[in-house]
Amino acid sequence: MQQSDHQPLGPLAPLSGVWEGDDGVDISWIDGQQRETPFRERAVFEPLGPVRNGPQELYGLRYNTTAWRLGEAEPFHEELGYWLWDAGNGEVMRCFMVPRGVLINAGGTAQAGSRQLDLAAELGSPTYGILSNKFLDASHKTVKYTLHLQVEGDDVFSYSEDTALLVCDGASTFHHTDRNRLQRIA
Repeated sequence: MQQSDHQPLGPLAPLSGVWEGDDGVDISWIDGQQRETPFRERAVFEPLGPVRNGPQELYGLRYNTTAWRLGEAEPFHEELGYWLWDAGNGEVMRCFMVPRGVLINAGGTAQAGSRQLDLAAELGSPTYGILSNKFLDASHKTVKYTLHLQVEGDDVFSYSEDTALLVCDGASTFHHTDRNRLQRIA
């Protein structure tokens, strides 16, 4: 698919390109306590498709995201994955992995011109689900993931995401949240 051909991408079309933002806030659980970390982020979205699953036809964006704590050179977060648009079923999917050994396949409904996307995944779901490595499954089990993304204009989008974790004892839920506002740079 040529980069100029965005129509099959539906609501994902505005995200194609290279984005950066330094208004990020990460609230996480580190060494037994909640920590708020300001960060900067770079995301690259490249068009792909069609991908055919029999009669299902998907178009999407191959993406990678890297985040750095403000003032630090080494990234503290990376992810690789795909955003997919299924026009026939009116669904958007975000399938990604982080190098901690966590995989998430989140989904939600949308229309071709949607400027707001809401996706979710839950532990145990056979469709929009979550997988973790054995260590994280025992110590910080991811049980739910939600994402709200808002396209604010031609060159700006923002997001907020919540990753609900059962921490250590299996009874306490912690909400690891991230939010940022990114601007297209290319």
